[in-house]
Amino acid sequence: MNVRNVQPSDYPAIISVLDEWWGGRKMSDMLPRLFFEHFCETSFIIEEDGRFAAFLIGFFSQSRPEEAYIHFVGVHLQYRKRGFGRELYERFFAAMRQGQRRLVRCVTAPINTGSIAFHTRMGFRIEPGKAELNGVAYDPDHDGPGEHRVRSVRQFRPVCCPALLKVKI
Repeated sequence: MNVRNVQPSDYPAIISVLDEWWGGRKMSDMLPRLFFEHFCETSFIIEEDGRFAAFLIGFFSQSRPEEAYIHFVGVHLQYRKRGFGRELYERFFAAMRQGQRRLVRCVTAPINTGSIAFHTRMGFRIEPGKAELNGVAYDPDHDGPGEHRVRSVRQFRPVCCPALLKVKI
């Protein structure tokens, strides 16, 4: 397993397999090239067997100085259940701590029960929503008409000694 930061040159290969990784769901519109150009230091790729196995696109909020946001995560079907998602999240959390961020947010669709379960295992809590599906709170039309989202958040303790947390990413 090779973990590294994303590069703009990774975009064509990732976008070409994105919808396939989601079982044919049209997801590529949610991941424009700009994320690969402007958020390289907080976004990661795992390569295995000479090909892309997983990726995470995340960034630090420009409006909320203590927050970070995970925008998109994908793991190839062949590489699921091998800890790649957890590895990517831990890399992002390390970058977040180094950037002195204390809160990370993300959203997922209420029908994506696998994602909801993963985030819960990773220590995220579901934020209150205006509706509920199968006991899970969500916000209807959060990202536009019919684009319902479960909002999740994970809080970290303040960093007391940022120099001790310097990690090579």
